[in-house]
Amino acid sequence: MTDWTPVGHGESGAQVFRSADGARYAKWGPVAELAAERDRVVWLAGQGVPGQRVLDWRDDGDRACLVTSAVEGVPADRLSPAELATAWASVAEAVRRLHGLPGCPFSRDLDHMFALAEDVVARGAVNPDFLPEEQIGTPPHELLARLEPERDLRRAQEARQEVVCHGDLTLPNVIVDPATLTVAGFVDVGRLGRADPHADLALLFATADEIRPGLPRAGLFGLDPDPGRIRFYLSLDPLTWG
Repeated sequence: MTDWTPVGHGESGAQVFRSADGARYAKWGPVAELAAERDRVVWLAGQGVPGQRVLDWRDDGDRACLVTSAVEGVPADRLSPAELATAWASVAEAVRRLHGLPGCPFSRDLDHMFALAEDVVARGAVNPDFLPEEQIGTPPHELLARLEPERDLRRAQEARQEVVCHGDLTLPNVIVDPATLTVAGFVDVGRLGRADPHADLALLFATADEIRPGLPRAGLFGLDPDPGRIRFYLSLDPLTWG
């Protein structure tokens, strides 16, 4: 595959390549992980949501290669502060549309995410670069233990307000048309599934604040964000990658 250029690794560890013409991306990694992403890409495309399309799939029973179309545009984290402020209403509209989709067959509920975190922490695989600055240096098992007393409350809140979540809704996974500053689509939907909308919003707000702090939140995303739930999910998510 001489026409493919390595572009790094996904947060899950899969190797990522880009075609020479920039129109396709390929991921190489464990079959189960990439099959889950493939199925989510196919489902989301079937809902009419702009984003990637599956172009090819190959596996040898252990490892797989998933080839998807690129989404034309630029990742939202590459926008200037002024551009992000202009695009913000379109970002909110795209997120509301995603969260409003019916009939999602996939779940990424709190119990599943806690199980992931427990495994990552037990293996000593937490990446400190993913942690909020104030948590760096704190033992990961202590960070997870701090969240446990809230688990029942957050589970009940999730049950009342479950929506279709992207699962890794950071600005790099929101692609924007640089000419119109509107959302062109979502990428990297391997964790898409039903969950508390605050699990998405926590990541979106944190990455947006790195570029343009203070962007409006209340009402734009179909709810008034709960600061406690935002904090909870922002603390849980870094413990689930490893």
